Amino acid sequence: MGTMISSGTDVVSFLKEQHVQVKGLFERVLAARGDARTKAFVELRRMLAIHETAEEEIVHPVARRNLPNGDKIIEARLQEENEAKRALSELERFGIDSPEFEAKLRTLYSAVLAHAESEERTEFERLANMLDQSRLERMRKAVKFAESIAPTHPHPGVGESQAANILVGPFASMLDRARDAISGKS
Repeated sequence: MGTMISSGTDVVSFLKEQHVQVKGLFERVLAARGDARTKAFVELRRMLAIHETAEEEIVHPVARRNLPNGDKIIEARLQEENEAKRALSELERFGIDSPEFEAKLRTLYSAVLAHAESEERTEFERLANMLDQSRLERMRKAVKFAESIAPTHPHPGVGESQAANILVGPFASMLDRARDAISGKS
C-alpha cells in the first residue's frame, strides 16, 4: 500500500486524507510484531516526516499570513508537532516489541490524533473557507510536489544505496532530509 495516494483536488482534502493514512499506519504498527512491526514503523516515520515537513514549509506559512490569529494558531500546531517529534525520537530507543515501545506508541498515537483534529478544525477548514479553490489546488500541487522530491519509498531505478540515504535512520535525520529536499537545499 502506497502512503502518498490522494484523490482530493485541494490541499485541505489532500492533507485530511493523509491524516487518515497516518491513523492506518499507527494501527498497522500496533497490530504487527517483529519484522512486520519494524517495517510498518519505518513507513509511519517516513510518512510523518514528509507530511509534517510539507505542512511546515507550505501550509503553515499561508495559514500564518491569512488566518485571523494566524500566528497563535500556527505556534500551537508547531508546539504539538515538536512534542510529537520528540516522542517519536524517544520511541526509537526502545525495542520494537518491548512493552515500553507499545505504551509510548499508544500515547503518541493519541497525541497525533488530537493534533490532526486541531489542525483540521483550526487551520485547514478555515483556510478552505478563506482561500479560493484555485489557490487551494495550487497549494495541493505544491505539497504533492514537495512530497514527491522527498519520497517515502525509493523510486524505481534508484539503487538501494541511494535509496538508503533518502529517508532512513533516526527520525530527526529523516526530518532534516525531508526539509532539505522540500526547501531545495539538498
